[in-house]
Amino acid sequence: MTPSRERRVWAIVPAAGRGARFESSRPALPVPAPSPVPATLPAHATLPAHATTRTLSQPKQYAALRGATVIEWSLRALLAEPRIHAVVVALAPDDSHWVSVASRLKSAKLHATLGGATRQDTVLEGLKFLAAHADPHDWVLVHDAARPCLSAADLGRLLDALQTQESGAVLAAPLVDTIKRETSAGVATVDREGLWRALTPQVFVLDELRAALREAAGAGVTVTDEAQAIERRGGRPALVAGSAFNVKVTRPEDLISAENILKTMEETPMRVGQGFDVHGFGEGDHVVLAGVRIAHVRGVVAHSDGDVVIHALCDAILGALGEGDIGQHFPDTDARYRGADSRTFLKVVAEKIAAAGVKLMNADVTVVAEAPRIGAHRAAMARNLAEDLGVSVQQINIKATTTERLGFIGRGDGLAAFASVLLGV
Repeated sequence: MTPSRERRVWAIVPAAGRGARFESSRPALPVPAPSPVPATLPAHATLPAHATTRTLSQPKQYAALRGATVIEWSLRALLAEPRIHAVVVALAPDDSHWVSVASRLKSAKLHATLGGATRQDTVLEGLKFLAAHADPHDWVLVHDAARPCLSAADLGRLLDALQTQESGAVLAAPLVDTIKRETSAGVATVDREGLWRALTPQVFVLDELRAALREAAGAGVTVTDEAQAIERRGGRPALVAGSAFNVKVTRPEDLISAENILKTMEETPMRVGQGFDVHGFGEGDHVVLAGVRIAHVRGVVAHSDGDVVIHALCDAILGALGEGDIGQHFPDTDARYRGADSRTFLKVVAEKIAAAGVKLMNADVTVVAEAPRIGAHRAAMARNLAEDLGVSVQQINIKATTTERLGFIGRGDGLAAFASVLLGV
């Protein structure tokens, strides 16, 4: 988590709550014994060593939901959004469920710290953690741990709004029902014109949010969301229209609604990506294709190992995920990637597939070269790609063609590869 001078977006997910309303309204159910929190966690999910390991009853953020937990669904859009630099989850000190969740998500963007007694305190602890890594003027996005139906489109619109907003922005849904207020004098109808239901994420400048929350706490004011704290200081965050399906799990019956919404979201069309890479020949006695070293009269000119198959495949996957291209993630200006094994790139991209909550359905790669011939190596190439992507070799297809001696490839000056992928749920 090393920030640059570029204004970055960070995320905090307060997850230290006990979910008292959820616990009090649901029937007693057997809860599987969770894995205890060790004194230290992997770098992507570290907790202070004084965190204890008392087994909690199962808070709502860890309730089962469509093969995962509520918090895993809540995190997926954040982890898959390339503009979010890192996600910090603020936990109860005796949380014994988080370790298994973090191990399943396997995202380098994911970090953990301890929260506080209230939501305000928990977000402040998250901001304290970020202060050591972020610029005070960076953006900080806060999202509920129990709001699992955030769509990539809504998150994208919220972040787009930061181009023109200085006080931050809040996802919100306009009220469409008739609103009633019960008073001592009876029931009255409230004019719903201009009324919105605040959702999350909400995003603000780091230093401004920290000051706003501290001032509210100092005044003895309990804010119900971060925007309220900003508003107390005169800020006017923009309202960004979000989906009314971005529900918060508060009671057990909300899980049924969330499950139906997620099922509908999953029934969206498949995601397709295509990639291309080319390298010229230079000095050397081999080329590397799909991680297989193949003898050849020349090598390739490249910053890394010049594996056009993997480079094209990474580009195709990143395209399907909406995460840019391989040059953004592994730039050839970075000395760390000089001579690098491109299979390390593919493994990182595979983690992004998992973080996005989708799967690789199949990949089709075409190598374009007069030489070397790849027929004898095709099976080994497919095995490498399948292993790194965590799929069956039947989901990987590799073929080759020539340009009939036309162009620079036909003259034997280089080789290229095209890749297409299909991602689904």
